[in-house]
Amino acid sequence: MIDFFTHSFNTLSHGLLGYVVPFLFVLTIVVFFHELGHFLVARWAGVRVLTFSLGFGPELVGFNDRHGTRWKISAIPLGGYVKFFGDESEASTPSAATLEAMTAEERAGSFHHKKVGPRAAIVAAGPVANFILGALIFAGMALYYGKPSTIARVDGVVADGAAAAAGFKIGDVVVQIDGKPIESFADMQRIVATSAGSALAFEVKRDGGLVSLTATPALLERKDPFGNSHKVGVLGVEHKSQAGEASTSPVGVGEALKIGVEQVWFIITSTFKFLGSLFIGQGNPNEVSGVLGIAKMSGQAASAGFQFVINLCAVLSVSIGLLNLFPIPLLDGGHLLFYSAEIVRGRPLSERTQEMGFRIGLGLVLMLMVFATYNDILRMAAS
Repeated sequence: MIDFFTHSFNTLSHGLLGYVVPFLFVLTIVVFFHELGHFLVARWAGVRVLTFSLGFGPELVGFNDRHGTRWKISAIPLGGYVKFFGDESEASTPSAATLEAMTAEERAGSFHHKKVGPRAAIVAAGPVANFILGALIFAGMALYYGKPSTIARVDGVVADGAAAAAGFKIGDVVVQIDGKPIESFADMQRIVATSAGSALAFEVKRDGGLVSLTATPALLERKDPFGNSHKVGVLGVEHKSQAGEASTSPVGVGEALKIGVEQVWFIITSTFKFLGSLFIGQGNPNEVSGVLGIAKMSGQAASAGFQFVINLCAVLSVSIGLLNLFPIPLLDGGHLLFYSAEIVRGRPLSERTQEMGFRIGLGLVLMLMVFATYNDILRMAAS
């Protein structure tokens, strides 16, 4: 038992030293754009912004801009916040007594005295900014590196696999999956990997004609290039690249933006597929990662090259934007949930109800963090 914990501690210590800088780089970019979304729309709506903070806790360094906003970097670099005039805390919780005592001039700049539409727009702007950042990064990578293309040809069929059961044959070329055009073998892999247990409709070229096949990818454990194990959907086909077959074609700005948006949408739909699989008991909850897991991925991406760091930044930005839209009090989605109730009721929820909601939300978020961190520690200790 002592040897296990000693090994775990040494593994974590060694890993964390190499992960901290790339992790903070990625997280800072994602958090900055999230909070910038809140900030810009708040300014547009006439709300006074008191604080723009990267991190929590005591201030390390900061300055005041000409509008009176305090821009600062705080000691705990695991997030950030924008505090509006009228907020009692970083979670944007109001105090009824404070709001009631405001003058007419103060109310004009108070977040909580704005109509529900502007408030909802300010709250939603953070996740939207994350989606935009992700799309722009993916688009920029497509512009810089071009669009890879490797024909989605089946060069081998694994016996007793999903492809064999569906009737795939050597030489088949996949052209569509569920009506979506397939332009490369990587396109097919990406869809199959996130569709374990789901029947997929394939259209393949065979002997000069088109054949329709239906296959359900199996859930199997595979290792990524960094040696991390993941359970993914597997079709059971092999592809052998031939000399001169792989190519990269340049793309214009319009097509690059289209690729960026498609990548964002793919991450969103894949996330909901994963959550759906957890709900019906087919998914693996151990795949959920927390801060340590993200830090490890950041370090691995940094060791592979700047391209991988930027790609991780885009993926993380979209994931955090989507997570913040979940209807959990304390998150942006929880605020939007309260505003929806306000529209239905014709008046805001009571201060006590909102406070209880935030406490429940805090509990849920903390439980998720503990669970994700527990998974991270087990994975890192076993590596």
